Amino acid sequence: MGTILSRKRQDGTVGHTAQIRLKADSKVIFTESKTFDRKPAAQAWLKKRETELAQPGALTKPIDPLLRDVIDQYNREKQKAHGKTKAQVLNTIKDAEIGALHCSQITSQELVRFAQSLDAEPSTRGNYISHLASIFSVAKPAWGYPLEKQSIDDARIVLGKLGLIGKSRERNRRPTLVELDKLMGHYTVAEAKRKDIIPMTRLILFAIFSTRRQEEITRLEGKVLDRTNLEIVVRDMKNPGEKIGNDVTTTLTPEALKLIELQPATEGVIWPYNAQSVSASFTRACVLLGIDDLHFHDLRHEGISRLFELGWSIPRVACVSGHRSWTSLKRYTHLRQVGDKYANWPWLKTILGKTASGLQTSNTKSKSRNIAK
Repeated sequence: MGTILSRKRQDGTVGHTAQIRLKADSKVIFTESKTFDRKPAAQAWLKKRETELAQPGALTKPIDPLLRDVIDQYNREKQKAHGKTKAQVLNTIKDAEIGALHCSQITSQELVRFAQSLDAEPSTRGNYISHLASIFSVAKPAWGYPLEKQSIDDARIVLGKLGLIGKSRERNRRPTLVELDKLMGHYTVAEAKRKDIIPMTRLILFAIFSTRRQEEITRLEGKVLDRTNLEIVVRDMKNPGEKIGNDVTTTLTPEALKLIELQPATEGVIWPYNAQSVSASFTRACVLLGIDDLHFHDLRHEGISRLFELGWSIPRVACVSGHRSWTSLKRYTHLRQVGDKYANWPWLKTILGKTASGLQTSNTKSKSRNIAK
């Protein structure tokens, strides 16, 4: 009646999940599971529950598992793997006091109390509630567990009124050409000394001209590059839902394509570097050069803003940036200038070579997937 499934966790330890699944007329009428660090403990629990369920009337009682067990079941039965952030959030919820509560005990008050216990920004608390809401959305309709969606809806309203959850503050930081000159000079010297270091001069330019996030850059593959149509597939692109499996075809600017072509030809990863190492190197360089509050991710903001300054429409920019919602791009349309500030920037010709002239995005008539400027 019961089975034990042993799986290796990300931290190297092994979890032993004891699961009971009862059927009647080929239909599952009862399921319950619990994970243990030791297999004997899982076996003991399984034997105890089988004895209890064999008692008359046991199956007529409401199924009311602990929240942490419901999360385990959700993780097992979900076909697509979670992203790193969602997996971490769900593990934190499991280990919190709310994880030890039965489903019927989790009211809006308990959810508010949990959110208040998090030492985090309102946007981070909001992410916790959103990921928890995904559990609530399936627990009752799929498994009959008494997790009420209304409870989390009510909690969201209360947390919003109290200012405990909210959207993250928008960053509008853009690098100046003076700051970029400092960075390019710094990395040019470093790359001349060591040929085996991350080519940050090219990566900085690629981040701007491709508008890609650092994690996306380090996942780009040569086998999904379409030079003819200036397109490349971005694997697992970030989005408000699930990013795993969210592969999006995006348009490349001519400068971005040229930077790819400067890399060794490969069907595999074009930029085979660790995303965190790229970000850490950029941050260290900014500190060393006295450049205040500039993040590698700000280069994406710079690249998107530049396209609007060139006069591109929202649909055309979205083909490059990968934004699914055009509304998200409206904040970039408050222009500081008109035209291409990189048109006569010496570093562009230094890195791209003689072909840099005439490559400018503003002069290209790229198809942008048939969306007109």
